[in-house]
Amino acid sequence: MKENFIYTALNISLKTATGEKAEIRMKLDAAIECGCRKFQHKIYVADITDPCILGLDFLKKFNFTVDLEKNEIRTGGEEIPLFSASAEHSKLCSVLAKEKTIIPARSECLIQ
Repeated sequence: MKENFIYTALNISLKTATGEKAEIRMKLDAAIECGCRKFQHKIYVADITDPCILGLDFLKKFNFTVDLEKNEIRTGGEEIPLFSASAEHSKLCSVLAKEKTIIPARSECLIQ
């Protein structure tokens, strides 16, 4: 993968799905391999759980079609399966509380 460092101000951060901030470490001009094709695109590097996230800017720029019913993306006639978490990437935990507790979506709660 060809990479060229591009200066990015240190105070730039992104917001995760849980609302937390993830500091952007750097910005790179990178060759992204997707299926059997390579795409040159500027990417942000940050400490996140996922190996990578393809943004709408990338998908639009290279005319990708997202098909959630078939769980794939398509470009140039190629069908590329979307990533699905395997057992080793899943974060499943069992929780046992003293009493029934309802925790609203997109929130955090400390229970005993």
